[in-house]
Amino acid sequence: MAMIFIGGSRDIFELPEPAVARIGAIVAAEHGVLIGDAPGADAEAQSLLAGYGYEHVGVFHGGKEPRNNLGDWAAYRVPPPDGAQGFAVHAAKDREMARRADFGLMIWDGASPGTCLNVLRLAVIGSPCVVYDMPRRTVATIHNAADWSAMLHSAGPDVRNAVEARMTPDDRLALPA
Repeated sequence: MAMIFIGGSRDIFELPEPAVARIGAIVAAEHGVLIGDAPGADAEAQSLLAGYGYEHVGVFHGGKEPRNNLGDWAAYRVPPPDGAQGFAVHAAKDREMARRADFGLMIWDGASPGTCLNVLRLAVIGSPCVVYDMPRRTVATIHNAADWSAMLHSAGPDVRNAVEARMTPDDRLALPA
């Protein structure tokens, strides 16, 4: 059973039809799903999976309890580093899902640094990631750090700056020269 990391931007409250169809294909193929607990794309994908009555789902969270676990699936707490605040509270669980995934499916608002970094984490370990870029209405499969750099370049300087501000030293080492 392949493990699929499904995620996306917190500002997305309706999944694009191609992503809905792809999640349906994941269910039909009985792949495992690794998903976060955030509002937005995570909760929308959880709602879809719960509607299917799908059982092969693990919900990852950084807080004491998941913010969303709409299918009452197994929940996996990945504690944040001591003193973590803001996005850093949830970054550890994102890194863990990427580490466990064979493939990724991300629904991106074209601006979310967290979603963008999840794509990089998957690319670095050789796990292809299908990215639905909502504002550009494009779909691309990111296979490596060079593909990721091209995706980020098309997002613009403000997004690049926000992503770079959240990168860890390991994330930076993964980038092409």
